[in-house]
Amino acid sequence: MENKSKKYHRVLLKLSGESLGGSQGKGIDENRLAEYAEEIAAAVRKGLQVAIVIGGGNIFRGLSGVGKGFDRVNGDKMGMLATVINSLGLMMALRSAGVEAEVFTATPMMPVARYYMRDDAVALMEKGGVALIAGGTGNPFFTTDSGSALRALEIGADALLKGTRVDGVYTADPEKDPDAVKYDELSFDKALEDRLKIMDQTAFALCREGNMPIIVFDMNCKGNLSKLVDGEKVGTLVHV
Repeated sequence: MENKSKKYHRVLLKLSGESLGGSQGKGIDENRLAEYAEEIAAAVRKGLQVAIVIGGGNIFRGLSGVGKGFDRVNGDKMGMLATVINSLGLMMALRSAGVEAEVFTATPMMPVARYYMRDDAVALMEKGGVALIAGGTGNPFFTTDSGSALRALEIGADALLKGTRVDGVYTADPEKDPDAVKYDELSFDKALEDRLKIMDQTAFALCREGNMPIIVFDMNCKGNLSKLVDGEKVGTLVHV
């Protein structure tokens, strides 16, 4: 399959669990799954190799349960399982959209999903399939942001695409501050200096040290992913 992208050959797409919950941010919205699947399928048909990491916050967030009787380790295990549920849902939606897709998990979960091995995930992407890598890093105390940074580096992605409900990185929260100004691009150092919350510190440090560009963009705006594939400027680029 010929890749017509001007900039990216292989990417890691990070999606929040809340985004799958639609307007409520909870549970799984089948319409949102279908919309995302069509966006991703269109990008794959243009030749982009795609791996996906999804959060689990629409089902359970381990850290939020700590003060409610959950210990952090078991809470994080529940969160990891939530990411597997989300990944299975998007896998089915992608298959319905005509794209091969498989879920890989950080800890063995056969027959629910395949155990993640980098070479297997890359082989699937190279033949036009989508690799959904679930279960975080397989360890507590690491977020799915950290998992996405780790997997992006492992698979040799050209960029980590963080799909959000905001169209980029701003000087302040644009939903709270009407005077917030959007960055078209900025350096890792500038993001640290201005204390911009792009990803958690562990994930951000991994991307910075591994020279992994991050693009923050609005995944809910139809066509944005394909525009990125075509080399158009979308969202905010964070780089060295």
